[in-house]
Order: sequence, then structure tokens, then C-alpha cells
Amino acid sequence: DTVAIDEILCELETDKVTVEVPSTVSGILSEIVANEGKTVGLDAILGIISEGDIQPTENNNQKISSISNEKIQISNDNKDFENAPSAKKLMNENKINEQNVVGTGRDGRVMKEDVLAVLNSESITNRSENQLTDQIQEDEVDKSKHQERIKMSRLRMTIAKRLKEAQNTAAMLTTYNEVDMSSVMKIRSKFKEVFEKKHNVKLGFMSFFVKACCHALNEVPEVNAQIDEDHLVFNRFVNMGVAVGTPTGLVVPVIKNADKMSFAEVEKSISNLGKKARDGKLSMDDMKGGTFTISNGGVYGSLMSSPILNYPQSGILGMHKIQERPIAIDGNVVIKPMMYLALSYDHRIVDGKGAVTFLVRVKEMLEDPHRLLMDV
Repeated sequence: DTVAIDEILCELETDKVTVEVPSTVSGILSEIVANEGKTVGLDAILGIISEGDIQPTENNNQKISSISNEKIQISNDNKDFENAPSAKKLMNENKINEQNVVGTGRDGRVMKEDVLAVLNSESITNRSENQLTDQIQEDEVDKSKHQERIKMSRLRMTIAKRLKEAQNTAAMLTTYNEVDMSSVMKIRSKFKEVFEKKHNVKLGFMSFFVKACCHALNEVPEVNAQIDEDHLVFNRFVNMGVAVGTPTGLVVPVIKNADKMSFAEVEKSISNLGKKARDGKLSMDDMKGGTFTISNGGVYGSLMSSPILNYPQSGILGMHKIQERPIAIDGNVVIKPMMYLALSYDHRIVDGKGAVTFLVRVKEMLEDPHRLLMDV
């Protein structure tokens, strides 16, 4: 195939991110050295490109003409980029029209996940009742014919390895509390419009939790520490990891020096990292250096859970769904928007007193956000 400068040749899937590999020259891809699915080293040769002008011959006149026509068609569609190779392969195999796939990659590139989403959608919506009946009958005959085996991605394997490592290494416990979200919701409702107008970013709940955790970590520093062989490492800064679910798996981008940031800076960082995570554009630098993590299962409707540590960190806060519940206050039963909080911690570093104190401080600051301003 002919290739142009900056044309995407393939994708490299690492433990944490997927990197597109562009061509640095124009020419002909004369040899593919590393086939799809192969594990390669940092200095491995992926393919060979014969650099220089393309000279048509009798044998390839028709092929080059076809390529030229294809490029003209792409130009007419106002697309000056190539879709991911894995995505093009899937579309060809399943006879999917590129126009029916919405690309979420850089500059609107169609990625493999986009094609898989279309396939999953079609498999659900396009089956008639008769087809489903036939499928059930076939499944009863031989279920193995309707099972799909997909090799685990490097990201999924890394997630599995790290979560199991956390279970096997840390002495993990979880403590729970609940918080009345009335004050935070009132402040957010009162200032959200002027906040967005001034800072060009929406005011969410996450910035309140990030700031509350930063203050609590200053009071209980062991929750922000980690074990390095026979030493305890206390971090005098807060790099806040924020767990984000993506089509390829859970990732935890990091807000560097979150304890020094304002509410607006935190919200902008969260918005930027979240978008990069969904678009598959997170860099390795975006993912490393975290000292504490917040996971918000409430966005999926979770009422209560026990989050697992992001090892080697010694603490992770689990947020959950806000739900109105009857609460007794001064002898009266009132309805309040409540949220369960969960702190999982490494008992090798953090004692029960420290864990409970941390969670109580977070609760106090969320129920009375003035504490965040007064630093008390």
C-alpha cells in the first residue's frame, strides 16, 4: 500500500494507553514485520517503508489508480486523516459503511471501539422475534457455536493484575459513613451559572470532594502515604487520582498538586482528563504519580460499595448515589439528600482511628462547606 507522511499505520496498545503510530515518510509499505496481536519491544521494527516517489508499472497501474480514486473520495468527504487500522479491518469484515460509524478518536478518527459499539447495537436492535427464537433453539443445540472469545487487552490485563496485587499485598479494610449533601447542593445550585460564566466550566460535586479530601489528608497524612520496602513514605502534596470508566476499561488519571488548586482549577482538570480518557488520548504522564484516589460509583447508580485500593496508595474514597432518605434531626424526622461514603485503606499504614477521623472530616466539610474556606 502507498502511505503518506503522518498517515496512521497501526496502533500500539500498552499497559495503560493506546498510541497511534504515524508514518514519518511517504512511500510504499513494502513489508509488515510485526503482525496484529504480536508483543514487541521498545526498539522493535514494525514494518518497512520504501521511501520516495511512487513509480507506476504495468502490474500496479490498476492498484495505484484505485488508491488515487479512494483518496479523492476521502478528500470529497473533507477527511484528511486515516481511521484506525483495526477499525478499518472490522468494518471490512462486517461490511459496515464508514458513514454509519461516529468516530471518537483524534480529529474524528474511527477507532476499534466505535465499530464494536455499532456491532453491539446492531446485534441488539436488528434481530426480529423469529431470529431470537431461532437463536435460542440453536443455543440449546450447541452453545459453544455462539460464544465469542476475545483476547484480553493489555489495559484489561494490567487492571486485573494490579487489583489482584492490591488484594494480595495490602491489609485492606473499609469504613463507612454517610453525608448530608444539602449544603453542597444549595451552593452548587446558587452559584453554578455565575461559576460557569466566569470560569467556562461547570461546577460539579467532584471539586467539593477533592477539596474536602485534600484538607482531611493534611490532618491524617498516613492516608496519603505508601510503603516502600521497609520504609513509610509520607507525601507532603496531594496528587488526586480520579477513576474514570472508559469503553476499554477503568483508568485513573491524576490531578497533580490538587491541594494547591482552586475549585475552578480542579473542575477544569477533571473535565480535561475525563475527555482525554474517553477519547483514548491519556498520556503516561497523566496516569502516574497519584497519592490518593476518588472513585464515583454514584454516576452508575451504586448505593453502596467497597472500593479496592489503587496500589501502592493506602487510601481510596468511594462516592455513591445521592438518595433522599428520612433522617432524625433534633428529635424530628426530615427528608434529606444523603450519600454513603466508603474509605478503603491499607491497615498496615492506617489505623482504624486515622481512617475514621479522615472520613468524619470529609463528612464535616461537605455538610458545612464554610470549613473549606476557613481551613478548620
